[in-house]
Amino acid sequence: MTSASPPVAKPRYPSTYNPAPGHRFNVGDRIAIRRTFPPGHRRTPFYIRGKQGVIERVCGEFANPEELGHGFDGLPKKQLYRVRFRQQDLWSNYKGGADDTVDVDVYEHWLLPVSGSKESRE
Repeated sequence: MTSASPPVAKPRYPSTYNPAPGHRFNVGDRIAIRRTFPPGHRRTPFYIRGKQGVIERVCGEFANPEELGHGFDGLPKKQLYRVRFRQQDLWSNYKGGADDTVDVDVYEHWLLPVSGSKESRE
């Protein structure tokens, strides 16, 4: 993984997502996705696990789909974030532009602060 971070997104419009009181991360924070492979229904794609990205948006609080997928009520609700990744950091043979990115919605329990980011110092 390179040391360069994905471009920080500057939202053009206010978010229309649910309020997110008590969210752990903020727009622009560098994070890493947990590298874990628990059994069962998971929304976090394999190709981003262990990779670093930047919080593009705090989407709000939603029922946990990993619980909903097993017939539970999805509570307590979890914070959802949109995370931006540089494609060249995700795909070892990526031939596209250095600024090409992909955004993935990821729940907070999958995120870890990256050393040097504001969140990791708190």
